[in-house]
Amino acid sequence: MPADLNDYFKKKLPGSGGGGSNKNSGGSSFEPPEFFQNFGKKAGLLYILIFIVALIVIAKPFTVINSGEVGIKVTAGKYEPQPLTPGLHFYIPLIQNIIVVDTKVRSINYTTTNERHSMVNIQKSGVLTAPAITTLDKRGLIISIDATVQYRLRDSSAPQTIATYGLAWEEKIINPIVRDVVRNVIGQYKAEELPIKRNEIAKLLEIQIREKIESKPGNPVELTTVNLREIILPEKIKEQIERVQIAKQEADRVKLEVERAKQEAEKKAALAKGEAEAKKIIAQGKADAIKIEADASAYANKEISKSLTKQLLELRQIEVQGKFNEALKTNSDAKIFLTPGGSVPNIWIDAKDKAKTSSISQ
Repeated sequence: MPADLNDYFKKKLPGSGGGGSNKNSGGSSFEPPEFFQNFGKKAGLLYILIFIVALIVIAKPFTVINSGEVGIKVTAGKYEPQPLTPGLHFYIPLIQNIIVVDTKVRSINYTTTNERHSMVNIQKSGVLTAPAITTLDKRGLIISIDATVQYRLRDSSAPQTIATYGLAWEEKIINPIVRDVVRNVIGQYKAEELPIKRNEIAKLLEIQIREKIESKPGNPVELTTVNLREIILPEKIKEQIERVQIAKQEADRVKLEVERAKQEAEKKAALAKGEAEAKKIIAQGKADAIKIEADASAYANKEISKSLTKQLLELRQIEVQGKFNEALKTNSDAKIFLTPGGSVPNIWIDAKDKAKTSSISQ
């Protein structure tokens, strides 16, 4: 401790020769703590420690790397090829530096809005808003495309990627490839075909963007998704497509009505045909019944004719003649007509009563 500080304690404390008495120490002088007695010797070491702490606070020769990030150590301007994993890492100030880069999934939104994030916001949110991609269709009409591309920086090749392209690597890798592929693909179609073939176009965009990104030396970026959000057509093309859609809907409606009328006609024809078939079946049934009845009668007559022999006819004639004879007994004026050959029936007429006629048949 410096002499003036020791003298100060001796003068101020009781029993130190400054007129006071020290009752507790029996008149001996007061001695300050050992730390203060040797302060002069330790002050230099204390100053050095304070300087080191201040230097550490000001220079901050360490960096904490979080999950989803990698560190790139730069020594005298040279990027070390091995990335630093999440955790606490030290470096030498003024000679070394650690660049922390994001390896989480990031997005570029190509949109028609005028909003555009700064690179600081990109680092915080991982989202970049870029102008919509303007291109030409097969006939030279101007088309705008809204899309979203998601990707991530590969951990293993991050130092080489940053060394080659810098921290604005996505502006130099992703953005040019996406715009070039979109222009090439859209240029293969006519404007009015784009809404119809939307799914086909979206698939082509993702395939070609992926191929071009993966063909980059060192494979620096991993493509996650490509989402085609909107195809913005010229107003005239929109109106033309709308007219075509209306005409198509009208044609579909007419076609549906024709089909419905055709089905109704077929239904009526089927019903009429069914009724005609039913009538035909009924008429055929009646005709068959008449034929069967006629055949039965003919068969019966045929069988009866077979039984009419000459002797039977003569017998029948005799029987009829006998009945006529009986009739003449009661009416002598009756006239009898006999058929030639003696066949029956024979007819007789009462001569007295011309209105009375009789016919006897067997």
